[in-house]
Amino acid sequence: MESHNGELDSAKLLRAQSHIWNHIYSFINSMSLKCAVDLHIPDVIHNYGQPMPLSKLIASLPIHPSKTCFIYRLMRILIHFGFFSEQNFTEQNELEVEYALTDASMLLLKDNPFSMTPFLHVVLDPMLTKTWYHLSDWLKNDDPTPFEKAHRMVFWDYASHDANLNHLFNDGMASDARLVSSVLIEKYKEAFQGFDSLVDVGGGTGTVAKAIASSFPQLECIVFDLSHVVTGLQGSGNLKYVGGNMFEAIPPTDAILLKWILHNWNDEECVKILKKCREAITRKGKYEGKLIIIDMVISENAKRDDKSVETQLFFDMQMMVLLGGKERNEKEWAKLIFSAGFSHYNITPILGLRSVIEIYP
Repeated sequence: MESHNGELDSAKLLRAQSHIWNHIYSFINSMSLKCAVDLHIPDVIHNYGQPMPLSKLIASLPIHPSKTCFIYRLMRILIHFGFFSEQNFTEQNELEVEYALTDASMLLLKDNPFSMTPFLHVVLDPMLTKTWYHLSDWLKNDDPTPFEKAHRMVFWDYASHDANLNHLFNDGMASDARLVSSVLIEKYKEAFQGFDSLVDVGGGTGTVAKAIASSFPQLECIVFDLSHVVTGLQGSGNLKYVGGNMFEAIPPTDAILLKWILHNWNDEECVKILKKCREAITRKGKYEGKLIIIDMVISENAKRDDKSVETQLFFDMQMMVLLGGKERNEKEWAKLIFSAGFSHYNITPILGLRSVIEIYP
């Protein structure tokens, strides 16, 4: 912090102060976004059918009359972060602002089939956010994860006993699955061709498997997940549900899908899962059987200010805090793949922050 002549560099000091402030207060961004979603602001603007004046937005929201003056300030920060756009217009000789949706807020609409609102609700639920207060204490003791430090049981056990968390988690995963399956089938349908059967391991309520089964009617699809997840779910046609534990055995199949599963687990657990997958893969069908993984591959060459890397690092910390898992670079993926006895793999980065990793016995 000193200049060449030994005096304090005030410009650097103030920049450092601002940098720290931004990170101290960064939670305000996500909490402001949650507030907008809780008030249904994206849906209100969308239903208006055109850019919506502030006065009409205020009149349409379920807020107390004493709080109307604060909506402009809420919208101002969300505009700054790209969730809405604004423009000024003159109404009866008075200048007023009106708001429109952006690509980001379109993904927060309740009726958008790719809505990310359920994902927002689970990640920002107090049950999960309170876990972060235990991060530093966790590093000082032998608890497996900060979540266990906070709640005295592993995440999966907690979800199986807490109906609200289980509902939030399944809805959040299903919302992401709808978006991913749409892009995957449109951009990379060859990944599922040439097989007679596929098991979606950890497939939750079956959102991805349903899309695959519909697009490939010759493919027998099984959604395989823990019993409390699939109990009561009904299959149809070429789709069925099977309860079980992927650490014990996976139903025999030509191909296996692991969407956003392995980042939940540490390396030792991942190797166990991969070995069970390899045991389950048969050699029937036109092509050799394979394992299809949808997960992040962290780039080691990206610039530090690359927002996609920042998001991947957020996910890596989330996995560490909640589940004891991690996001991996290609070298780390290769180590897992070969440790489980697979012969080769191919990475195709077609899903934004995530990639399709095809692994062969």
